[in-house]
Amino acid sequence: ELEAIKARVREMEEEDERLKELQLEAESRLIMSLETGLFPKTTEEKVEVDQRSIYVGNVDYGGTAEELESHFNSCGRINRVTILCDKFSGHPKGYAYIEFEEKSSVKAAVELDESTFRGRVIKVLPKRTNMPGISTTDRGGYRGRFQARGGLGQRGGYYGGQHPRVRGRTYRGRARLLPWYFPY
Repeated sequence: ELEAIKARVREMEEEDERLKELQLEAESRLIMSLETGLFPKTTEEKVEVDQRSIYVGNVDYGGTAEELESHFNSCGRINRVTILCDKFSGHPKGYAYIEFEEKSSVKAAVELDESTFRGRVIKVLPKRTNMPGISTTDRGGYRGRFQARGGLGQRGGYYGGQHPRVRGRTYRGRARLLPWYFPY
């Protein structure tokens, strides 16, 4: 019984050594890929990669990168398939990006727009290049407020200032803002 335990411990130690070797090999490959330029570094390289890439929308949540690669394999050689996932839940968001080796493959892939992938009609578009500092969701700036006729004007102070106290009957909601307009 003791010999069996010792043999199992030796097996576990050997497996640990193999895992360490595999991890060192993977780290060296990653460092080499960063040095050789697998990931784009400059803006010009990013634009060039984006011109060889497509956006695929309405992708089935159970779809894998291998299935997408086989679906778009007829368009040309594929470098990378990226399926974006939610960072909190880890579930797919429903769209993907595919990077091809040549720019001509993008035109062939766009022709697969509105084709069926895993029972869903997918949307295929050329990937657009995101410019730094330009956001489509920028909500900055003053939006202003709707003022009724005879409004109180600009209120200053902390969180819009104090609201005036009105004695008697007050109306809340839309009716107090638009008392002169009743559409029906």
